[in-house]
Amino acid sequence: MKVTWGGVFPAVCTQFNADQSLNVPGTLSHIDAMLAAGVHGLVMLGSVGENTTLDINEKRELFKATVDHVKKRVPVLTGVAEYTTAGACRWAAEAAKLGADGLMVLPAMVYKTDSRETIAHFRTVAKATDLPIMIYNNPPAYKVDITPEMFAEMADEPKFACIKESSDNPRRITDIINLVGNRYPLFAGVDDLFLECMMLGAVGWISGLVNAFPHENRMIWDLASAGKWKEALEIYRWYTPLLHLDTHVKLVQYIKLASAECGYGTEVCRAPRLSLVGAEREEVLGLIRKAIATRPKR
Repeated sequence: MKVTWGGVFPAVCTQFNADQSLNVPGTLSHIDAMLAAGVHGLVMLGSVGENTTLDINEKRELFKATVDHVKKRVPVLTGVAEYTTAGACRWAAEAAKLGADGLMVLPAMVYKTDSRETIAHFRTVAKATDLPIMIYNNPPAYKVDITPEMFAEMADEPKFACIKESSDNPRRITDIINLVGNRYPLFAGVDDLFLECMMLGAVGWISGLVNAFPHENRMIWDLASAGKWKEALEIYRWYTPLLHLDTHVKLVQYIKLASAECGYGTEVCRAPRLSLVGAEREEVLGLIRKAIATRPKR
């Protein structure tokens, strides 16, 4: 199943009200700002979207509102991050009914599956949908590693359309391409390794910090796509201290704080995540404010 996905896809923050209730209008307003900056697609209900803190009715409400609002201007994918394979199948089927253009499927949450169980999980989800699937590999966060050899084994399933590679190891881009050629379009999934991955063959970038700096994300993408590596590297070096925030266990809090400082949404997260306080908050705010003060001209 071929897809034409590529470019910058925000892992969109889910906005909450002060009482942690779902804020759909706030989320759509934030999406509008990123679309105006020229992002190429959207991933709703991913890790940055606090997927596992929303109940099924909230997921339906938010995702349906997003699809109706975007009106096919860009592809809209949903994260599939459930505790069981059966739950992942149910949400995959539900998302198709709600108008999803594709799925970003994670391994089952909490339980660390071995390679046989991991492959079975993805194959079972594929049977539950007609949508193209982006396989999301993020062993640092989710403790399950989908190796290049496993991707080769799964290459016979046409619904596995592309890969979000977040192993924190850019070597994987080359290893996958050497093993299976151009079978899978590859997306960089770690913000502070994006440029390295793109140079090695990634065609897209699932980004967290784009929620705060959408114009700069698009600028660096355009420069790199045009082969203007020197100019892209200059922006990348400015951006990297912020991009490091994407690799921390508190990436959601950090990204939401950065977004709020840039005028996009609020920093409210849903418990157990709490807003930052004290020295940690001041340190992160310092990074954000320095970046705002020195941001490249566009």
